[in-house]
Amino acid sequence: MKTNEQYIKMTTKPIPSLIGGLAVPTILSMLVTNIYNMVDTAFVGLLGTSASGAVGVVFGYMAILQAVGFMCGQGAGSVMSRKLGAQNLDGATRYSSTGFFFSFGFGLVISIGSFLFLDPLISLLGSTKTIAPYAKTYISYIILAAPFLTASLTMNNLLRYEGRAKLGTIGLMTGSILNIFGDALFMFGMNMGIAGAGLSTCLSQIVSFSILIFMFLSGKTQTKLHWKFVAKELHTYNIIFTCGFPSLLRQSLASISTMLLNGCSAVYGDEAVAAMSIVSRISFFVLSIALGMGQGFQPVSSFNYGAGKYSRVRKGFWFTLFVAEILLISIAIPVYIYAGSCVQIFRDDPTVISYAIRALRLQCITLPALPLTMMVEMGFQSTGQRLLASIASSLRSGIIFIPTLVFMAKWRGLAGIQEAQPLAYVLSIPFCIYFIYIFLKNMPQE
Repeated sequence: MKTNEQYIKMTTKPIPSLIGGLAVPTILSMLVTNIYNMVDTAFVGLLGTSASGAVGVVFGYMAILQAVGFMCGQGAGSVMSRKLGAQNLDGATRYSSTGFFFSFGFGLVISIGSFLFLDPLISLLGSTKTIAPYAKTYISYIILAAPFLTASLTMNNLLRYEGRAKLGTIGLMTGSILNIFGDALFMFGMNMGIAGAGLSTCLSQIVSFSILIFMFLSGKTQTKLHWKFVAKELHTYNIIFTCGFPSLLRQSLASISTMLLNGCSAVYGDEAVAAMSIVSRISFFVLSIALGMGQGFQPVSSFNYGAGKYSRVRKGFWFTLFVAEILLISIAIPVYIYAGSCVQIFRDDPTVISYAIRALRLQCITLPALPLTMMVEMGFQSTGQRLLASIASSLRSGIIFIPTLVFMAKWRGLAGIQEAQPLAYVLSIPFCIYFIYIFLKNMPQE
C-alpha cells in the first residue's frame, strides 16, 4: 500500500507542488548546513587569520568526502528511483543497501589512509606553514568522522530519491544545529580553540548518521538497509559507480580547484587564503538555494523517467530552472550590495575584507549562470545518461575553471584569482545551452 501511494504521488501530483514539496526540505537542510559552515568560519575567524585560512584548507578535504557520499548516494539513488518507478521494489532495495555499505566502507578506507599520510595531505590541500598547525588539528577530527559523513550523505540522497526528503532533512538539520551549539561550547566554553570546532563537527556527523539510519531501520522507507540485500556481483557496483561518477567527478574537481585556489592565494599571504575561503562559503550559501531546487527535481525526474512519464520530466526541468534562477538572483542582489558587511561577519581584518569584496561581487554578478550547469548535469544523471552527465559535471569545476585559474593567476596576479571563477561561469554558458538541447532531444516521447 505504501509503495502504491508513493507511486501515485510521484506520477500524478502536479509538477510545481511535487517538486516544491521535495525541494523545500532540501533547501532548508542546505541552508542550515551552510549557516553552520558560516558560523563555524566566523567562530574560527575569532582565533586569527591563519586559523580562518585553515577552514578553507580543510574545506578541500571535506569536498573529497562529499564526493564519495554523493557518488554512492546519487549513483545508487538514481537507479533505485527508476526501479521504484518501474515498481521493482526488490531491485530498488538491492541498490540502496549496496550504496550505503559501499559508502561507509569507502569512507573508512579514506580515514585510515588520511591518518597514515597526514602531513603530506595538509601540504597537498594548499596549507601555508603558518596555517598548517591549525589545519592539522582541525582535520584530525574530520578524518575520524569520515565514514559517518560519507554514509550520511549517501542516506540523505537515497531518501531524496525515494521522495522522502523530509526524513533526510531531519537528520542533517539536527546535526547542523547541534554543531553550532557545539562550536560555542567546545571552542569558547571549554577553551579548546580550533580543536573544539573539529570535535563539534565530528560529534554532529555521528548524530546525523544515527538519525538517518534510524529512518531506514524503523520502516519509514520503502527500501531497506541490510547486509543480506548487498549485491555480490560486480555489475551492480559498476552501475552505482558509473551513475554516480558525475557527482564524484564534480566534487573531486571542486576539491582540486579548492586546493589550487589555496595554493595560488597563498603566494599573497594568509589574508588572501582566508579571503577566498570566505568568498567560497558565502557563494555556496547563495548557490544552495538553487541546488536545493535541483535536488527536488532529481527524484521526480528519475521516478517518472522509470515510469515512462516523459512529459513530466520535461515540465519538471523547465519549472525547476525558472524557479532556481529567480531565487538565486533575488539572493545574489543583496549579497552584492552588502558584500563588505557579509565578509566582515567572518573576519574583521581590513586586508581580508578588501581582498574578498571584489571577488564576492564578481561572483554575485555571474552566479545566475550556474542553474544552467546544474540542471543539465542533474537531468542527465537522473535519467541514466552517464557519459553526458560526466561531461556536463566536469565543465564548470574542472575543464573550464582550472586552466582559467592558472592562466589568470599568472596574467593578472591576485586580481586574476578573484576573476577566475566568475569568468569560468560565463564561459560555461554556451556549452550548457547546447547540452540542454541534447537532453530534451534525447527524451523519448510518450
